[in-house]
Amino acid sequence: QDYYGKELQKTEDLKTNACITSARPLSKVVRDALERIHEEVVARYYGCGLVIPECLSSCRILDLGCGSGRDCYLLSQLVGEQGHITGIDMTEGQIEVAKKHIAYHMDKFGYRKPNVEFFHGYMEKLGDAGLADNSYDIVISNCVINLAPDKRAVLQEAFRVLKPGGEMYFSDVYTSQRLSKTIRKHRVLWGECLAGALYWRDLYSIAEEVGFSPPCLVTASPITIGNKELEEIIGDCRFVSATFRLFKVLGGSWAGPGQVIYNGGIVGHERELVFDANFTFKEGEVVDVDAEMAAILQSSRFADEFLIRAGRANTVALQGCC
Repeated sequence: QDYYGKELQKTEDLKTNACITSARPLSKVVRDALERIHEEVVARYYGCGLVIPECLSSCRILDLGCGSGRDCYLLSQLVGEQGHITGIDMTEGQIEVAKKHIAYHMDKFGYRKPNVEFFHGYMEKLGDAGLADNSYDIVISNCVINLAPDKRAVLQEAFRVLKPGGEMYFSDVYTSQRLSKTIRKHRVLWGECLAGALYWRDLYSIAEEVGFSPPCLVTASPITIGNKELEEIIGDCRFVSATFRLFKVLGGSWAGPGQVIYNGGIVGHERELVFDANFTFKEGEVVDVDAEMAAILQSSRFADEFLIRAGRANTVALQGCC
């Protein structure tokens, strides 16, 4: 709270490159939406890249660790006035910045009533903020789960508040090995999103324990530290910024492999939908998928965007969407 509320006043105050990892090129729609966000909100934001899933119209979205609210105000425009965005953050100063600009943004977007709300609270205890079971279509998070000591509690709460078929779409920092106590106790490295990074294999086991489908890796890029003193403390440990998607798929939603055809109906992704590192769906093209991907598409908000039929997948080597 001190680090993000007091020590950091602008992006330039960060001491490593962890929060400025490069991302995929932005669409014109997203670039235009970013330009409508208040400059103070943008300046006080410390996330990694952008966390923007597809097929968002009228969705209810929860942003864990929303900070000053940049992603919330971006998504507010993408879900439309009928959608809703909730942001929660543990740093009171950041929430104050986010709340201060609600009226400014609603006027800028031409909305008659706000479709955003912000809570001061903890992502491990969403119930304390009054967030109910099965109430959100999507949970997003941008480089903050590493700041939570109890990652399992975060994923458990996200799973609880998601509707059946809902998705957790999040970017975070992962490490090539479990970190030593010396690194984990380092104050600056913790604030810079490195000391609390999860060993990447642990994400898979925690997600399974909580009830999510296997993690689908969307993108990943190495993190450079850019600080000699901190690099010496870290040693041979390597860090990566990665975006994953997890789905709350109910049992029995799909029994086996299938074939899917994308209808090209998602705005901004009409020609093709890059779903994750393994699956790109081109409009009108038949794609073999395993049982897990078939279940995800069948039970999620993507169901209306695909023709899904039972069938034997040709690509036997693909094991899940990992």
